[in-house]
Amino acid sequence: MKKVERINTMMRYINNRAHFTISELMREFNISRSTAIRDIREIEAMGVPLVAEVGRDGGYFVMHNSLLPVVRFTDNEVKALFIAFMATRNQQLPYLKSRQSLAEKLLGLISENQQDDLVLLNQILLFEGTNPNNPDLLDLSDLPHPMLEKVIQILLLDRYLLITIKEEEVAKSYPIYLLHLYHEKGLWLIEGFDLKEEKKYIFPVDHISDVRPYEARKRLSKKKILEKLSKQEEVINLILELGPNSIAQFKKYHPLKVSISYTNPYQTTAILKTFIDVNKPEELTEMTNWLLFLGEDIKFREVPKEVLEGLQERIYLYCP
Repeated sequence: MKKVERINTMMRYINNRAHFTISELMREFNISRSTAIRDIREIEAMGVPLVAEVGRDGGYFVMHNSLLPVVRFTDNEVKALFIAFMATRNQQLPYLKSRQSLAEKLLGLISENQQDDLVLLNQILLFEGTNPNNPDLLDLSDLPHPMLEKVIQILLLDRYLLITIKEEEVAKSYPIYLLHLYHEKGLWLIEGFDLKEEKKYIFPVDHISDVRPYEARKRLSKKKILEKLSKQEEVINLILELGPNSIAQFKKYHPLKVSISYTNPYQTTAILKTFIDVNKPEELTEMTNWLLFLGEDIKFREVPKEVLEGLQERIYLYCP
């Protein structure tokens, strides 16, 4: 690691800790004691208010109510940030409206030469979902459901939620412990543990009409929730061997809960293991379509008969 990068990283390391020692810096950054001391002196000279503590357990801490100097970005880090913004600007992400002001602030931190590079990248690079005639256009369809940001604001404080779902003009409330909030196939979904039925469910954020913290006296502890989930683990009933073509298709799209394990160092073959709930027609249809999407470069080791029947029906429709 170059000295400038090490100093920047060390400043973040220091700022995230209430207390640190020379020995910790030596281990973390693989440097000598003299180098660690020189780096600390340089950081102090840049205005970081470090206070030294003497004694056997002595070390350093950052003086309270003081600000660190502006973080310095390398040229490649600036480009990485900018391209990340470009790649996701037309996706249904939370706080999408704040991205414009954030991008403007980032641009204000860099030199004119760097700004010229970013303007050129903006003209050349196009990503999926971007309007080629007006890349900066933000359509109404790009904006996520307004409930998404409310859910995030609450879950950052409390993962025990009472969510109200509107189902066919009837509202129903579910007390849940939020396990994950994720985006799949253009939808934001909540994976939650229902505290009454003690089962895991998926709730579309778009269907939520209200969300609030769940009352504390009716909660299960996180430990008990995880114990109950571990007892409800789904038994794997689909095992596939994937070749290079199906691996390429898998990388283009795969359900969130599905993963693969490579079986050779070149990552040209892999094993896929998962569970399909054949009692849920929607999941069965979705997985059948996805298996066809993977193509012919797959071999079945284990598969439910309902999935095979669905594949045969689908193939017959296209090749009578």
